[in-house]
Amino acid sequence: MLCSWLKLLDESIKKLSLHTEPTKSLSVTDSAASMANALILLLLPFLSLPCFLLSLSGATTTSTQIPKHHVVYMGSSFSNGNGRDNGADESAYLQMLSSIIPSHEIERISVIHKYNHAFRGFSAMLTETEASTLSGNDGIVSIFPDSILQLHTTRSWDFLDPKSVRAWKNEYLRPSSDVIIGMIDTGIWPESPSFSDKGISAVPSRWKGVCMEGSDFKKSNCNRKLIGARYYNVSLTTNGNQSHLASTNGSPRDSVGHGTHTTSIAAGVQVPNASYYGLAQGIARGGSPSARIACYKACSDVGCSGATILKAIDDAVRDGVDVISISIGMSSLFQPDYLNDPIAIGAFHAEQMGVMVICSAGNDGPDPYTIVNTAPWIFTVAASNIDRDFQSNIVLGNGRTFTGSAINFSNLTHSKTYPLVFGKDAAGIYTPVSEARNCYPGSLDQKKVVGKIVVCVDDDPAVSRRIKKLVVADTKAKGLILIDEAEKGVPFDSGIFPFTEVGNTAGFQILEYINSTKNPTATILPTVVVPQYRPAPAVAFFSSRGPAELTENILKPDIMAPGVAILAAIAPRNEKGTVPNGKKPSKFSIKSGTSMACPHVTGAAAFIKSVHHRWTTSMIKSALMTTATVYNNMKKPLTNSSNHFANPHEVGVGEINPLKALNPGLVFETTTENYLEFLCYYGYPEKNIRFMSNTKFNCPKISTEELISNINYPSISISKLSRRQPAKAIERTVTNVGARNSTYIAKVQAPVGLKVKVLPEKLVFSEGVRRVSFQVSFYGKKATSGYNFGSIIWFDGQHSVRTVFSVNVE
Repeated sequence: MLCSWLKLLDESIKKLSLHTEPTKSLSVTDSAASMANALILLLLPFLSLPCFLLSLSGATTTSTQIPKHHVVYMGSSFSNGNGRDNGADESAYLQMLSSIIPSHEIERISVIHKYNHAFRGFSAMLTETEASTLSGNDGIVSIFPDSILQLHTTRSWDFLDPKSVRAWKNEYLRPSSDVIIGMIDTGIWPESPSFSDKGISAVPSRWKGVCMEGSDFKKSNCNRKLIGARYYNVSLTTNGNQSHLASTNGSPRDSVGHGTHTTSIAAGVQVPNASYYGLAQGIARGGSPSARIACYKACSDVGCSGATILKAIDDAVRDGVDVISISIGMSSLFQPDYLNDPIAIGAFHAEQMGVMVICSAGNDGPDPYTIVNTAPWIFTVAASNIDRDFQSNIVLGNGRTFTGSAINFSNLTHSKTYPLVFGKDAAGIYTPVSEARNCYPGSLDQKKVVGKIVVCVDDDPAVSRRIKKLVVADTKAKGLILIDEAEKGVPFDSGIFPFTEVGNTAGFQILEYINSTKNPTATILPTVVVPQYRPAPAVAFFSSRGPAELTENILKPDIMAPGVAILAAIAPRNEKGTVPNGKKPSKFSIKSGTSMACPHVTGAAAFIKSVHHRWTTSMIKSALMTTATVYNNMKKPLTNSSNHFANPHEVGVGEINPLKALNPGLVFETTTENYLEFLCYYGYPEKNIRFMSNTKFNCPKISTEELISNINYPSISISKLSRRQPAKAIERTVTNVGARNSTYIAKVQAPVGLKVKVLPEKLVFSEGVRRVSFQVSFYGKKATSGYNFGSIIWFDGQHSVRTVFSVNVE
């Protein structure tokens, strides 16, 4: 039993997740959780010792012989992305499997997924022993078990740049409708008005994709806007020891809602009078309303298969997409290296083929080293709020009012109050007080809470807000007031159930009132929208933080975008308790997470691509990064959820500014060769890198991890700068995309004690000079220990090209 539990624990920690609104029962969201996870990680090897000894005795040797879904990654496609599919590869794969799988298990000699467009390889059912044997074959870069990944607007675009609406009407900036966005997610709800093709021209002739039919999805569901839709069979793991195949409902249709929401944020057309049952009313639109959409349903309500995500990326590249958006990621606790991470592998080859891949950073903040999707060829996005809040007030029996954060459609009013009780005072028999105050499942005595408003705290991360709400509602209580300092800035949608959330200060006063009054009462009012909220943008508490665990020599996250309380299209829900009385299921919903931030950057990138057709992926990425906003709507530096000044490990280079990014002046072009050098510096064998690139690439003679800082990235990160060493020089090259004859002057913004020098201090571009290199030297003898942050700004009188740096002084 212990061994099975430990195995289940180990596998659950390794799961990937969709980066939608954080769920505390599944993800780390505060320091207490981090301590708990750290303790688990520390004790796991010792707890597993009996299982290890049993395995030596032969008691568990059969576990390694249970076939599981594995990915066999073989590097770059020989077809160079042209889609060669003549069966020769599959025949070779079957021959490989025949050589290692016993003849009496002939049914396992089968390829589940075949990758042969952007990269080569396949997936199959293998035992650990078979996978180990196969890994010795020439041409195989890596073999890893398939993991099941769990899943991680009317105002946001106008907030990012009020001028953006006019930009679409400007003749010069009128975007092309030929840009195609590939959304890898839970599918799509094609009937949403956000995906109407009214006024959109014919499908681009270069499109090679398909519109797959299903039980509830017809080819006619695709149109000139939604030009492609695919779904896949996914491999699911049961009880940690068996794998079987199941389809994602046999259709591209979205039954979860996540994919529809993210897709409309990225590329939904303009929809007037959109709202969530009257909340956040206005014109809903995506970042690139003219872009085409291709949907790749790689996830279901039980999660996302890594092998399937790889297949979706491979198909998307072959189909002809320009940008891929993935709001999914590995667990921050067990991050695999780049050659065992399906998203990193797929994104590398997509980048090789000129397809930009944008990913969410994860929802495991606010602790450091929690960020995922950190490969340098991935555009990694953190989440922020916008200048709109959703508030639900609490009115106590003594007349005092407290402002809470929530999305609820409560039918309670000022005219009547209800008995108020603290969870710990309503504990069930034999229930620990600590559980009752946190509203654990089964912890409350229904007789003590029925008809009352219950107050819960959130000092135990094991139970999410959703679970607390279900626990309290199940007891037939009248409502729930949650005291939670961290999450109070991220409104929770409780449907028609009266719910609101306050911070510690207000919570303490509410508890004081309960203790000072014989018959405390309260009411919870329905949600109202608060416009012009300040400060905004600010880093969402759940947004995963850097530095990156795999290498600190690349600054991650790259950038920040709106991800809190974003209104966008949804698969209509009609579950009990979600729809207000007398209303039809809403076509829009309000969600939070880095899942929502990611498609904002996707839409911005597609918009830039539609104007600058010939710009490469790295040019678009650089343009967005060097023009990012670093001030909030109070004209002060960006802050985090604790109201402290935010640093680049929280915001990256700042908040996206799509319109400004159209004219960045200078860009940093990061090439495939730069990424191959990165792999060399990271320590991968040259043989594997050649397979990945399908070239005779040679690693630099000197390849050490510290040289990663030197690849031509739009930001600078140095993981270790010793006070005792001389100045460390970093080189960068910029490409002029502005006026042909221009001169840029450098301005350094550095913290006290860190000496930063730029050579040359002036960059001159003339008719024949398009690219210029410069060096930045860092000297830390007098600098403060730990990370020092600053920036270098190149200014030509019109453009400010900002490069953020992060230097760890020891």
